Amino acid sequence: MSGALAGRTIAVTRPTAQAEALCRAIEEAGGRAFRFPLLEVIPVTDPAVFAPVAARLDTFDLAFFVSPNAVEHGLAGLCKTRSWPPGLRVAAVGQGSARALGAHGFSNVIVPAEGFDSEAVLTLPEFAPEAVRGRAVLIVRGNAGRELLGETLAARGARVEYLSCYHRRCSAIDPAPLLELAASNRLDALSITTAEGADHLARIVGDDGLISLSGIPVFVSHPRIAARCRLHGLEQTIASGSGDDALLRALIAFFG
Repeated sequence: MSGALAGRTIAVTRPTAQAEALCRAIEEAGGRAFRFPLLEVIPVTDPAVFAPVAARLDTFDLAFFVSPNAVEHGLAGLCKTRSWPPGLRVAAVGQGSARALGAHGFSNVIVPAEGFDSEAVLTLPEFAPEAVRGRAVLIVRGNAGRELLGETLAARGARVEYLSCYHRRCSAIDPAPLLELAASNRLDALSITTAEGADHLARIVGDDGLISLSGIPVFVSHPRIAARCRLHGLEQTIASGSGDDALLRALIAFFG
């Protein structure tokens, strides 16, 4: 892998706290990681948000975490004054969230072996109608997101409750350095991991900026994000799959 990205500049648009592992991996492969955070993650710190849920953790049958951010900020709030109930199983949308749970000592995380979205989760036997009917499910998430999982589980007879433990907001970032790289043919790829990030990029660079970025390959983690990028004129999209490892493999395969 060493040197596989030599001479390549990759714009990493994740929030700063979530970007460093990927940036290091790109640099270890010989590339240059251009840090360009399109979004900021703001954790919820008000104990009053977590206390009522933490007091009732024993009453839930399953806790589902929608992202690594949900794992980090959700557990920080829920387990501040108590330990996790031994009988409360945990589930995650993808391998990145499952690894984050593993880092906190959770084993036997329920997670799709393939796929990394609500549709894949809903095919798991643990989420079948007969498995969730009458069960209490806690969904730990940010301030916004798809409602498919919760709505489907409720339709299948589960009692669904949400806990919002962080907020995402668009960053006030200057697009000029990114556009300068593109104009001088020194930007080899973009990585965009949320549809919200794609929308924010389009807003801040404007129509002329999108034209200058239109020929640059954009690596995304899901076909939905690829579709949003194409909507903004970023036609050359590569769906790598979820997580740093998948994105790095896709970058190396493309440029190698």
